[in-house]
Amino acid sequence: MNKSVYRRALLKLSGESLVGKAKFGIDPEATSYIASQIKAADELGVQIAAVIGGGNIWRGAQAAEQGMDRATADYAGMLATVINSLALQDALEKHQIMTRIQVALQMQSIAEPYIRRRAIRHLEKGRVVLFAAGTGNPYMTTDTAAALRAIEIGAEVLLMAKNNVDGVYDSDPNKHSDAKRFERLDYMEALNRRLDVMDNTALSLCMDNGLPIIVFDILQPGNIVSILMGDTVGTTIAEVG
Repeated sequence: MNKSVYRRALLKLSGESLVGKAKFGIDPEATSYIASQIKAADELGVQIAAVIGGGNIWRGAQAAEQGMDRATADYAGMLATVINSLALQDALEKHQIMTRIQVALQMQSIAEPYIRRRAIRHLEKGRVVLFAAGTGNPYMTTDTAAALRAIEIGAEVLLMAKNNVDGVYDSDPNKHSDAKRFERLDYMEALNRRLDVMDNTALSLCMDNGLPIIVFDILQPGNIVSILMGDTVGTTIAEVG
C-alpha cells in the first residue's frame, strides 16, 4: 500500500471550486469531484482538515466597496462558508467519508463550535474536519483562517488549492507568455514580491511557524494524492536554506 509522507494536512479550497459549470453558487458535480479528491487522500491514511471560502456566494470586500458596513459584510461572508461546508460535508458522506463541521460562530443546530482538542480527536478517529466561518472575526480572510487552523491542529502542510492555476508565477501567465512558474519559494521572497499566493497575514503566520505551503491546481485529478506521496507538484513555499 502506498504511504503518505504527511500525517496531517489542511486543504484550503476557494468557494469558486464548487461553482463548476454553473455561473454562481454550488454545482453538485463540482462538489462531488472535490469530495472524490479528498477521499483519495483520506484512503492514504492522511488526517485531512479543510477550510473553504465563500466567494461563490458572497464577497464581503466587494459588498463593503459598494457601501455596506465592512464588519457586517464579512459576517455575511462567514455564513457563505458555512453553506459551502454543508454542501461539501454532504458530498463527502455520499463518498462514505465521515465528516464534522466546526464553526467559529455559534450555530449549534447545524455544526459543532470550534474546539481545538475536539477537532484533533475527530482527525485521530479518521474523520474529515471542515472549519467554517473563518476565524469568527471580520477583516480576516479564509486564507488566514486556514493558516491559523493548520497551525492549531498541528498540520504538517497547508495545501492551497487553485482553479486552473498550477502554481505561483512571477507574473500573470494569462497575460504574459514568458511568465515563469516557481517550483520553490522562500516565505520572504513570496512576501517581498507580493505574489498572489494568499494574504500577507496568512503567509506571515505560516512563516513564523514553519508551516510549508504547496500551491497547486485542484482541477488536475490526483494532484492531492501526488503531493501527499511526496511528488513535486505546483509550487512549494517554505524556508529555503
